[in-house]
Amino acid sequence: MTSTVLVDIQEEVTCPICLELLTEPLSIDCGHSFCQACITANHEESVTDQEGMSSCPVCQISYQPTNLRPNRHLANIAERLREVVLSSGKQLMVTLCANHGEKLQLFCKEDGKVICWLCERSQEHRGHQTFLMEEVAQEYQEKFQESLRKLKQEQQEAEKLNAVIREKRASWKNQLGPEKLRIQTEFKKLRSILDKEEQRQLKKLEDEERKGLSIIEKAEQDLVLQSKSLEQLVSDLERRCQGSTMELLQDVSDITKRSELWTLKKPEALPTKLKSGFRAPDLKKVLRVFRELTDVQSYWGK
Repeated sequence: MTSTVLVDIQEEVTCPICLELLTEPLSIDCGHSFCQACITANHEESVTDQEGMSSCPVCQISYQPTNLRPNRHLANIAERLREVVLSSGKQLMVTLCANHGEKLQLFCKEDGKVICWLCERSQEHRGHQTFLMEEVAQEYQEKFQESLRKLKQEQQEAEKLNAVIREKRASWKNQLGPEKLRIQTEFKKLRSILDKEEQRQLKKLEDEERKGLSIIEKAEQDLVLQSKSLEQLVSDLERRCQGSTMELLQDVSDITKRSELWTLKKPEALPTKLKSGFRAPDLKKVLRVFRELTDVQSYWGK
């Protein structure tokens, strides 16, 4: 049985929680299987609803713990695989170089790639600093853990900022209603002579509303895009940190640069208050001007 076949079989009988070969596997309704101890511990630690339902750690589909059923078929395969590996004395996870067919066990720091001993002697990597993967794994593990710490802080900051934006939106809209009602009430008193002014003021307020909401919506959209990018980066780093040494080190230059340079871009100042509130004209002055104009028209009309 070749190493490639062993690896393929191992993936089918590996517990998604402990990442070891399945032990006393139990299957749930969605079809995923886990070690009995792993899925039991996961159920006890996870938040369940009033009906005692839990969620599959892989696909998040709800299941009833009482519906867990032993999977004898997977148990037999896992046991046979253990026997094959132990009897052959070979390591289960063996990844070969696509170019040379040799075992990948070196790391080229200049290119940030895992290579074999023939790659090290090739023109592409000649003169580069190379190390055994185990020698540099801890360095990158610590670096990624630090990047994760920083990026998760950025996630928390993004969540706080999102809450502030929602609060500003609500506050902004709450100001608009009363102000619009006040404008309309004042103009009802002067409708015969101030109808055009009322419409102008309402248009001014609507323009300010549109501009203010446009700023808030842009900030919200930018934050959503940043959050998605951040979530993808965090997911990539977590996958590398939780995976094998190969997954940790393969093509690390790009993700290292992305994670070190990633910074949450905060929006410009968000509108909190209307720039200028409407002031109703003095009714007495308006009536006085109206009377004066009426008197002048009466005079010249004689």
